[in-house]
Amino acid sequence: MPSIRYPKIKNQNFTIIFTCLGVCISLFGCTSNSQKSTSLAELETSKQGMVVSAHPLASEAGQLILQKGGNAVDAAVATAFAISVVEPFSAGIGGGGFLLLGTPPENLENQQKYKIQALDFRERAPKAATRNMYLNQQGEVEKRASLDGHLAVGVPGTVAGLYTVHKYYGKLPWSELLQPAINYASNGFEVSDRFRDRLERRLDIINKNPEAREIFTKDGKAYQPGDVLIQNDKAQTLKTIAENPQSFYTGKIAEAIATDMKANGGLITLEDLKDYTPIWRNPVCGKFRQNKICAMPPPSSGGVHLLQILNIVGDTNLRQWGRKNPDTIHLLAEAMRIAYADRSKYLGDPDFVNVPVKQLTSRGYARKRRQEINQKQAKPSRKVQPAAPETLGRYIWESPDTTHLTVVDEERNVISMTFTVNGSFGAGVVAAGTGILLNNEMDDFAVAPGVPNLYGLVGGEANAITPEKTPLSSMTPVIVTRDGKLVMAAGAPGGSTIITTVLQVVLNVLEYKMNVAEAVSAPRFHHQWLPDRLILETGGFSEATVDELRQRGHNIEMWDGWGNANAVVVTENGKLEGAADPRGEGEARGVGESGSRE
Repeated sequence: MPSIRYPKIKNQNFTIIFTCLGVCISLFGCTSNSQKSTSLAELETSKQGMVVSAHPLASEAGQLILQKGGNAVDAAVATAFAISVVEPFSAGIGGGGFLLLGTPPENLENQQKYKIQALDFRERAPKAATRNMYLNQQGEVEKRASLDGHLAVGVPGTVAGLYTVHKYYGKLPWSELLQPAINYASNGFEVSDRFRDRLERRLDIINKNPEAREIFTKDGKAYQPGDVLIQNDKAQTLKTIAENPQSFYTGKIAEAIATDMKANGGLITLEDLKDYTPIWRNPVCGKFRQNKICAMPPPSSGGVHLLQILNIVGDTNLRQWGRKNPDTIHLLAEAMRIAYADRSKYLGDPDFVNVPVKQLTSRGYARKRRQEINQKQAKPSRKVQPAAPETLGRYIWESPDTTHLTVVDEERNVISMTFTVNGSFGAGVVAAGTGILLNNEMDDFAVAPGVPNLYGLVGGEANAITPEKTPLSSMTPVIVTRDGKLVMAAGAPGGSTIITTVLQVVLNVLEYKMNVAEAVSAPRFHHQWLPDRLILETGGFSEATVDELRQRGHNIEMWDGWGNANAVVVTENGKLEGAADPRGEGEARGVGESGSRE
């Protein structure tokens, strides 16, 4: 059968540079060293519907479902399963994630509000997991034990999450939504430069697992751009899921996963899979200017710290200051530093620990932390501490390879969904006979107090390993509304950089009035408290700006581009505009005759 081809993408040769760890991580979606500045994303417009994802074939799958009369939920399901086939190094059915669902009011005359719901289908710790499972007899962390192999795998949630949201809100038959993914797995697709680059960086661990080696290599060597990758086992697994999604948790697929785990020292059992249930949670929401910002609540830290940083910005006229002004970058970097310090102490799974969401996202607390910022001098991270519990208690509410997809339909239903297998190619293992690449999500727990994870993030007691607990995440799917109407939806991969990437995309649209293509293309910066450094995108900021920031005490590092963001914006005339990050190979696909690409 003929292979499936997709158009050449202008910036297809992007690679990932993660200098702090000396390794490359697919979650960041960064550019190569030769790419010193980011070109402008293609702007797609439509009035009838929009799908944006990190891969052209996945966006095409969602577009096809919208054209068949499906809604945003249907299209998101099809897109997500397609990603599992064509971008397995970043996300798929062996992982998990979060989604926000936005539905418009049915009766505007009664002034019903735009409804936003959050679904947690994140991976969870197996029942046999223990607090010190990655420590040796000397109490030291076993190198890469939480990253490579079967012991690194958390209980997958993607299939359960997609089926749950479809069961309540989907329109087309479930089985129809998996057909594009099944076709891509059965017929094959052409490997891109990006796929090859991710594969080469995990080739050693993949070659240690016979199943992964058989699927993702040619006799132990990486597939090259233009080669056709066929995944027969995954095609059969997807056909089984199309007939009965519960088979992943109680049927033959579950049995295969549990058998493979037992044979290779993993912890996941049939009971773990059987008991997995996605959790509907209340999104964390706040105001910024005239907009309502809603994002993912704990066990993601994304929504809490997105709002915390926006609250610290407060009424500051960033647009008047200018996006690349040292004052703007300094203020936001110091706010990021504060937020990530609080993250290290307070954020975790709310089913196991008390997360002070209202206090951390209160404007009163933000005003206090804003007073600590000296606009002329950076504060060293060693002097920036999480808020003391007695201080935080005074404040109350005032009236990451990961991938992201955004879908909006004609009725303005929206799905903003971020999902993952964590590191590039997850744990580097495939459950025998299934084609399912498994996650290494256990690394997102604090494997020991003060020990940084894959992304340099430090955690403590709130994020310690506990059976059936969900590890802390930075995933930040976001939906913005104004006066009960959809304004935009966005998200990004990037590990610890997710929060700051989404923050800047949101500010680019709401504060700097950029169109969506400009918003996802603009150069970025990032600070995460520890390690103490301000990261600037190479080629994105003037030498004078960089020098000024250094003079204020910032430890500057220059990185090539990171964060494979995408977004959809509703313009004032009701048109949809979509764009995928030019740092990646994704595409926006509009629906209907009004769709056009600029």
